[in-house]
Amino acid sequence: MASEHRPTYVEIDLDALTHNFRLLQSRAGAARRILAVVKADGYGHGALPIALELEGQGVEMFGVAMVEEGVELRRAGVRTPILVLGGVYDGQEELLVEHGLTPCVFDFAGIERLERIARSSGASVSFHLKLDTGMARLGFRPDHLPAVLERLQGCPALQMEGFLSHLALADENDRPENDAQIALFRDALARVRQAGFAPRYVHLSNSASLLSRDLPECNLVRPGIALYGALPDPCFDGSIDLHPVMSFRSAVAQLKSIPAGAGASYGHRFVAKRPTLLAAVPVGYADGYSRSLSSRAEVLIRGQRAPVAGTVCMDWILVDVTDIPGVCTGDVVTLLGRDNGNLICVQELADLAGTIPYEIFCQISKRVPRTYPGMALSENRP
Repeated sequence: MASEHRPTYVEIDLDALTHNFRLLQSRAGAARRILAVVKADGYGHGALPIALELEGQGVEMFGVAMVEEGVELRRAGVRTPILVLGGVYDGQEELLVEHGLTPCVFDFAGIERLERIARSSGASVSFHLKLDTGMARLGFRPDHLPAVLERLQGCPALQMEGFLSHLALADENDRPENDAQIALFRDALARVRQAGFAPRYVHLSNSASLLSRDLPECNLVRPGIALYGALPDPCFDGSIDLHPVMSFRSAVAQLKSIPAGAGASYGHRFVAKRPTLLAAVPVGYADGYSRSLSSRAEVLIRGQRAPVAGTVCMDWILVDVTDIPGVCTGDVVTLLGRDNGNLICVQELADLAGTIPYEIFCQISKRVPRTYPGMALSENRP
């Protein structure tokens, strides 16, 4: 079959996603439901196919960063509640109400904007109130809470559906800051309830705290990275049987033999120590395969590891395949994922690149098609 694309693509395993979702729901327990974080295009996995799969599994809610992300899901037919974690900006209020999105509120200006749209539309607007317990990013400070609650008591058209905060050090479970944040959150929740509010959802846990802490006052959890089969930190290795959802693949485009002493790629940072067979592979840093992986990462060809030789270019890498018998043009190259029992995991690439798995996933560019084996052809998208 003819293809419109070069042989570089991302493959998303929706069965692995479902496995991870069910495993995390089991870990959360019957008293807590899952808000699946699908911001940043589902951490690079494709927000819409991910949302459609999880909607079919009965997820409670989705989390996005921006109104625009929520609108995209709504226009594609997603009906599950969507929480806009980054709130609503001036001018976006009508879109928010039109598409039935729920914002986080973290400042007085946000309250005022929601109150205006509620009055003009004649509709009640739900929101989640965010408290800053120590992240120092978004949220009302605890000492501002009395004024916030008094302000909200004067807004009958606004309904506090949820109350949340965010842990800054959840992936370092023994840090005392975690306990301090949780204590602040519990105290604030009590004050919210004493003021007459009864938020339906109370949530604090991301992937790391879901795997490490029991927070009985919470009935909603917000896994992101764990849904996609990666751990929030290597310290959780062995604690849960997550399955990788993403594979990143390309193919050998050309084979070239060079003699000992010859250099290859920009800067000749690779110099052959022996007669060497190089495979040119059409993927590079413009696709999200980081230049920091130059001469450091390995790929899988025919199920065997082969080193990246020299500098990662914008559109190409070279791979030393001298020790892999029978390599041919067209052979599949696995940059991330499994081939014949061997695995390049996202943590491995993150460690080599000096970053975290989140960035490895999110930086894979839009020019790399995402494929969803088993999904109807009309739902696969470039």
